[in-house]
Parts: sequence; C-alpha cells; structure tokens
Amino acid sequence: MLTPGDAVGLAQMLISIDSRNPSLVADGPGEDAVARALAETLAGWGFRVDVREVQPGRPNVIARIGDQRGRSLMLNGHLDIVGTQGMRHEPFVAFERDGRLYGRGSADMKGGVAAMCAAAARVAGSVAGEVIITAVVDEEFESAGTRSLLEDGIRADAAIVTEPTGLAIMPAHRGFVWIEVIVHGRAAHGSRYDIGIDAIRYAGLLLSELDILDASQLSQRTHPLLGHASIHASEIHGGVGWSTYPDRCVLRLERRTLPGETAISVLQEVQGICDSIRSRRKDFRAEARLVFAQGPSDVAIDAPITRALAKAITEEGYEARFEGMSAWTDAALLNDAGIPAICFGPGDISLAHSDEEWIELAEVERATSTLARLIGGWSSGEDFA
Repeated sequence: MLTPGDAVGLAQMLISIDSRNPSLVADGPGEDAVARALAETLAGWGFRVDVREVQPGRPNVIARIGDQRGRSLMLNGHLDIVGTQGMRHEPFVAFERDGRLYGRGSADMKGGVAAMCAAAARVAGSVAGEVIITAVVDEEFESAGTRSLLEDGIRADAAIVTEPTGLAIMPAHRGFVWIEVIVHGRAAHGSRYDIGIDAIRYAGLLLSELDILDASQLSQRTHPLLGHASIHASEIHGGVGWSTYPDRCVLRLERRTLPGETAISVLQEVQGICDSIRSRRKDFRAEARLVFAQGPSDVAIDAPITRALAKAITEEGYEARFEGMSAWTDAALLNDAGIPAICFGPGDISLAHSDEEWIELAEVERATSTLARLIGGWSSGEDFA
C-alpha cells in the first residue's frame, strides 16, 4: 500500500498499468485495471470510493473526502492513454532518470491524476468542504467518462482539470468541429472534357476559398489567451485512375473554434462558401455535414476559482502565469454543465502522444502541494470574489 499522499509513487503505479483507449487502439485493454487499482488505493487512503462502469470494462472512479455541506471542489483527470507504437522507450515501466519519470501517460495525464489524488489525501483530515476526485475514461476519444458523470448528476462549485500545463493556470481553450464535404463530379473518360466533371479540381476551388477564409476572417477572430480561430484540411480522398474524371472527392476539415463560436455556425460558414462557389460555377455541387464537435472553454481570469488558484500558487512561492490551453479538454464539458473549470497540472503538453514521454518529478510534487493549498483555501469558504 502506498503512503497516503505519495504523488510520485501513485504516478509510477498508474503509468505502469496499460490503459490504452480501445476506441483508438485495436488491442487497447481500456481503463478497468488502472481504475480498480486507483480505487483500491484511494479507499485505503480513506476516501469514499465509487466505481461506475461507463462502457463494458471501462469504469470511472469517483472518490470523495470532506463534508458535503461545505463548498465543493472537483479534481478531474482522465485515465485513458493513446497508443505506444514508435515509442523510443518502454511505455509501461515507469522508470526514473535525471529527475524525470518516463512512460506513456506520464505527462498526459497520469502525473496530473496522481497529483490531484495525493493533494486531496494530504489535507483529508482538515477539509471543511468536499473534494470530489473524478478519474474518468475515454477523454482521448469522445469523453464518455466525463459525460457519464455529468449525466449522473455529479456537480461541484468549481473544478480543476489537471491536464499538463507546466503549472500555468489555463482558464480557456479552443473547441473543434469536424466537417466532411462531399464534392460531386461526373465520371468520364479522360479524353471527354465535354462531359466529364472533375470533382477533385472542384474540391481545389473549395480549398482555395478556405485558405482565404483562414488568412482573412479567421485570423481576425481572436481571444486574449488563445490566439485566433483556424481551419485546416485533414484528409482528401478521390479518383479511380489516371484517365478517368473523378465523380467524387471527399474533403475532411477541422475547424478550431473560439468561445462564442458553435458547431452549427461553423457548418453554415462552410456550406455558405460552397453555395458561393456554385453561384459562379453552375456544375459545382457539394454538401457539408457535421461529423463531430467539442465546444470551447472559457473561465474569466478574475473568477473565484481562478483567483483562488493564483493565490495558492503565490503562497507556494512561484509565479501565477495565465496562458491558453492548446489542446481540447474535459473542462469544456464541465463548464457547459455549470461547473467553472480551469486547467492546471504538471507536465509539458508537447510531450503528449509523443515518441518520448516524461514528467518532471519536482513538478509533480509542486503541483501536489499547490493543489493541497488550494483545497484548504477553497473549502474554508474564503471569499475569492
């Protein structure tokens, strides 16, 4: 049994358990083993633990300490990881070298999960409010875990998502929208320009218009922490042979959105461009459809939870830095459910999904002590307005 509050030991244990997301990796075992190991550890540390299956063999861990009558704080992190193909070191050995802990998921985000659990354990006997640990499944695919706990009615007065931020406070991140556009042509022999319609070339017209959109309008839509909105072409498929006019071209787009933008508005934006091209080229036919979307997240810098975390950081003796999160996180879902959620945790997001993944042990410890201090201030009912 790990000593209560041992963040590094818990991180090593979590990293050593393969929890590759089966929705992303064909032979991924899912989160069952790591979730049950974490649940057993937290129960041994005195938490009230609930293991709730979201999908077969894929359970969330919900663990609580403190008094439900006081102000509550949720600490949220995901247990699933991406694949390990091409990694330059053993993915599940969790070895230390030069002050770093290596392994798949060390930065994204088992180091953060360990820090949040250890922080709550360290102050368990003095918490005036309630701390809710939510270690969830499937964040790397469709966030089934956090969606499930929200559907179950789990709420808190605020939340910290311990994604790797390098100990910066990240109160905002962009969303994303996946759109598929099918451009239609007419199949014909390559010599028959009189009847053939080139779907791939017409897709090029759309790409040209999207390039103009990105360089002009989207570059002007900005957020103080996140930069500007953007769009890129992710995939393009079409054609059957050298001497055949392609009758179809499929274009897949990803649009990164800012707070205030919606999936529907983005879809209308792309369909509007298609309609504009058709007004100039009568043979142009294309339909755009929404495939998947996750919304942006935005909490004010002067919100109570942001101010409380900044105060805890300052009291721990380092600078409170405010930055925008580059990746999407479950904070967006929590915010949509009325729980002000910001990101703060140990690790470098640029190492996520990389061929070499590690986390600074000193950063894990500092994150743990900061979160413990935050829990104390927040649960005491201190006014951060």
